[in-house]
Amino acid sequence: MSVVVLISGRGSNMQALIDAGLPVEAVIGNREDAAGLEIAARRGVAAKIVSHKDYPTREAFDAALAAEIDRHSPKLVALAGFMRILTPAFVSRYAGKLMNVHPSLLPAFPGLDTHERALAAGVKVHGCSVHFVTEQLDHGPIIAQAAVPVRPGDTPERLAARVLRQEHVVYPRAARWFLDGKLVIRDGVVNVKGNDAQLVYSARD
Repeated sequence: MSVVVLISGRGSNMQALIDAGLPVEAVIGNREDAAGLEIAARRGVAAKIVSHKDYPTREAFDAALAAEIDRHSPKLVALAGFMRILTPAFVSRYAGKLMNVHPSLLPAFPGLDTHERALAAGVKVHGCSVHFVTEQLDHGPIIAQAAVPVRPGDTPERLAARVLRQEHVVYPRAARWFLDGKLVIRDGVVNVKGNDAQLVYSARD
């Protein structure tokens, strides 16, 4: 019942998953300078680089990435700041067990620069979403969300920091629900068996 985490950078959400006691067996990065790989290795977790620069096409890279993932036969593949658009074949291969955390309250602000866009739009509440990955970018079934208020004078950096703290709360929670078999999807809507809250609202943050 292991977890493989994919990263491209510092891996703070990866660290949150490990710190929560989840069975992270391996961390795979697509960049040699991904700081999270060294952190994972220090935690005793297998760390591997599969560089997208070594492959001529996106399909070839995804095939190599899948081969490395499959060495660990994970129950869950968790994207944690993995900055690659995955091919339909890759997403299909791990359908139902491929999870991501995105720094917005989906379906609002998919893609990049979410905090800048949220401020520009004048929203009063912002946050993050944990969702299953589908072929459509940042539009898979939502598992959990965390919301934070947008404060007067916020900058993208301050807002991002508050949102990130909540990512570290809801991502391990959602991953644990999945591993424990508590997630049920009906008509594209995810529910949790029991009384676990799928929304965190951090009014004080």
